[in-house]
Amino acid sequence: MTTTTSKPEKTVCVFCGSSFGNKASYAEEATELGNQLALKNWGLVYGGGSTGIMGAVARGCATSGGYVHGIIPEALISRERTTETELNTKLKESIDNHDGSTPIPDSKEYGKTTLVKDMHTRKRLMGEESDAFVALPGGYGTLEELMEVVTWFQLNIHNKPIVIFNIDGFYDNFLKFIQDSIDNEFVSIKNGDIIKVATTVEGVFKAIEDYKIPEGRFNLKWDST
Repeated sequence: MTTTTSKPEKTVCVFCGSSFGNKASYAEEATELGNQLALKNWGLVYGGGSTGIMGAVARGCATSGGYVHGIIPEALISRERTTETELNTKLKESIDNHDGSTPIPDSKEYGKTTLVKDMHTRKRLMGEESDAFVALPGGYGTLEELMEVVTWFQLNIHNKPIVIFNIDGFYDNFLKFIQDSIDNEFVSIKNGDIIKVATTVEGVFKAIEDYKIPEGRFNLKWDST
């Protein structure tokens, strides 16, 4: 099945690892999340990799006919794009021929790919294209991306839902850290509600659809005008 070119009803940015981890459930649930995004006509924006659970969620969505947009910095191509030789060649050829971002022709497995110069541009584009953020298991990069959008939310830069997909308790210790931060009064109780938690694919969608903006955010104005 080819990827859809129609505009999805909603677009979800997924942060996750470029490795598979040590549990089969991580990739299985990532694939199912991708499948269900496509079935709901919700699009996927992700980090553009083809490896690990990052690739699994993209393939799950794209091969089910869903909209997928991968955004990847040129420096990560060799690490996070290891399949589809023709696509990799196009990505590498485009490095010397762009000055900001370069769209790459659609892939049947990974949707469309945009090549960018740096991580900041990647995250900015991912945020601009998304209506919600979901974190799956991952490492330092996943945690950094998650915490940046949480901080942006707290600072009133955006008001988009943020959900942790806590597969097999992967985020239990992180959620304890948040509770400890609340208990020690570094995070307010109200701001503790910025992140919602789901343990199933269905729960992810429900958390997004039912999301209510918590009180207690900083009332900052970011417009330059």
